[in-house]
Amino acid sequence: MATVCLPGACSSPAHVRFSRRPAAAPAPPSQARIRCAAIEDQTSFLEFSCSPKGMKNLACGMLAAWAITTASPVVAASQRLPPLSTEPDRCERAFVGNTIGQANGVYDKPLDLRFCDYTNDKSHLKGKSLSAALMSDAKFDGADMTEVVMSKAYAVGASFKGVDFSNAVLDRVNFEKANLKGAVFKNTVLSGSTFNDAQLEDANFEDTIIGYIDLQKLCTNNSISAEGRAELGCK
Repeated sequence: MATVCLPGACSSPAHVRFSRRPAAAPAPPSQARIRCAAIEDQTSFLEFSCSPKGMKNLACGMLAAWAITTASPVVAASQRLPPLSTEPDRCERAFVGNTIGQANGVYDKPLDLRFCDYTNDKSHLKGKSLSAALMSDAKFDGADMTEVVMSKAYAVGASFKGVDFSNAVLDRVNFEKANLKGAVFKNTVLSGSTFNDAQLEDANFEDTIIGYIDLQKLCTNNSISAEGRAELGCK
């Protein structure tokens, strides 16, 4: 069946294994600070704003507003990842997931699933909210992840071979260099997600929901099979 494109869109129970290999903790990312002087006398605001000092403070205020409105929990490609969590049960936290702000990737604390192994898990991940989760180098091969919410997740280099993502919300996920061979994206939201150098052989894209621009980018991935390209409507 044809891919649904959103107009105007831009952008026995299985055995579960967990691995907690130590990883070198990278240096914490540097944080840019914006410091703006406040104007205590509001009655003189107009006069102040017309002075060189006032213009400087107005520019600073505009910069601060821009920084706040563009802030996002998603890890950018140019940023370093936070140190690996030392919580002994960090992998099991995927079975609970995030409980607040699922759609926007807002969380009370980071969901660190890096290097965890959920191979062939058929019951614990289904329908969970893993928004903004750190999943790089984790293994989900053969897992049932239907109806999962992974908005803004960072899944660079993760393995999802044969994973069933049917009816899942995978918007704005970074799947760069991920192994998605044989993954099922039936009726799955993929808008805003990136698949640079991802392996998508034999992936099923039936009724995938994706924006036009994102579809064009996805179609440049040469690993997608002829059947998958037909399901997506790649030209």
